Amino acid sequence: MRSAVTDVLPVKVKRSLAKFGGDLARARRKRALTVAMMAERMGVAKNTYLRVEKGDPKVTLGIYAMALFVLGFPDVFGTVADASRDEIGLALDEEHLPKRVRVKRPRTSSSSSSSTALLPAPPTRRQPP
Repeated sequence: MRSAVTDVLPVKVKRSLAKFGGDLARARRKRALTVAMMAERMGVAKNTYLRVEKGDPKVTLGIYAMALFVLGFPDVFGTVADASRDEIGLALDEEHLPKRVRVKRPRTSSSSSSSTALLPAPPTRRQPP
């Protein structure tokens, strides 16, 4: 059964996921880990891990994160969309910066109104019916 995700996924994203999966496979082999060892350490089935290495978009992000953690890359997702590295977002922020910054001065009111404003209001009396 095909997923709607695979039908609408842009080609660049599919290629990126496939490369990512290949990079994970290469990192696993450099560490002399078998597919079974990786799957066991991640807590997933062997077939699920093989889908990770293929870059399957239907595999959850948490499983990809766990693969990175097992391979020794625990902080990768913390920097993927970091605002300080978002060039487009930073450029948009620059466009919205004000040209001038003005400090608003507090309003000063006359002395008679300021002294009465601090006094409590007189109590109201009820008129008998």
